[in-house]
Amino acid sequence: MVNHKTRPVVIGITGGSGSGKTTVARKIFDQLSNYSITIIQQDSYYNDQADMKMADRKKVNYDHPMAFDFDLLIEQLKQLLQYEPIEKPVYDYGQFTRSQQTIHQEPREVIILEGILILDDKRLRDLMDIKVFVDTDDDIRLIRRIERDTKERGRSLDNIIHQYLMTVKPMYHQFVEPTKRYADLIVPEGGENQVAIDLLTTKMRSILMRRGNKEIKNNLDSTI
Repeated sequence: MVNHKTRPVVIGITGGSGSGKTTVARKIFDQLSNYSITIIQQDSYYNDQADMKMADRKKVNYDHPMAFDFDLLIEQLKQLLQYEPIEKPVYDYGQFTRSQQTIHQEPREVIILEGILILDDKRLRDLMDIKVFVDTDDDIRLIRRIERDTKERGRSLDNIIHQYLMTVKPMYHQFVEPTKRYADLIVPEGGENQVAIDLLTTKMRSILMRRGNKEIKNNLDSTI
C-alpha cells in the first residue's frame, strides 16, 4: 500500500544519449524493487506530431529541448506527487510521433525520472530530491547508440551516424552537458560504475527508512 503521509521521492537521472543513464536507472530500480517504485522516461513525452507529415517528422531535432512536451511531463509528475494516477503517453519511434495508446501509471513512493534533458527545465528540477548526471565519453555513447538503434528501433547505420553528427553530438554539448552543474552527483561510465549505484541506493534506502516506508514483498510494477 502507498503511504499518503509523505511526499514521493523523485530521483532524476540524466546524461547524453548512450551514456548509460537507463542502465543506472534500472539497476537502482532492481535494488529497490521491494519498495513502491517506478521509472518515468522522458522519451515518452516527445511532442505529439500527428498533425505533421512524415517527412517533416523526420526532420525534427529530437535532441533539442523544444522536441519535448515539458508541460505535460511536469503536470503528470505533479499528479503522481499528489498520489494521483496518470495516463502516461507512449511514443512510437516507427511513426515519429505519440501513439494513441497510453499506459496507466499508479502513484509510487519512489519515482525515477530518466531522460537527456530533465535538468534543463527549472520547474522539473525543483520537483527532484536527488539529481544525477551520468558522464560518458562521446565515442562510447556513439557505439552504444548504434547498438541500441539498430536492434531496438530499426534504424540504419548511415541514419544513426548522420543523426549523431548533425544533432545528437552538437545538442549534447549545447544543452545536455551544461546541465551537469545542477547535478548533486556525477556518475562516470554509467551502469558500469557499481560503486556510484550502491551509494545512490544506500542513500535512497536511508531516505525511505527515515520516512517510515516499508519494503513490499512481491512488488510488481510493469512500467519500465
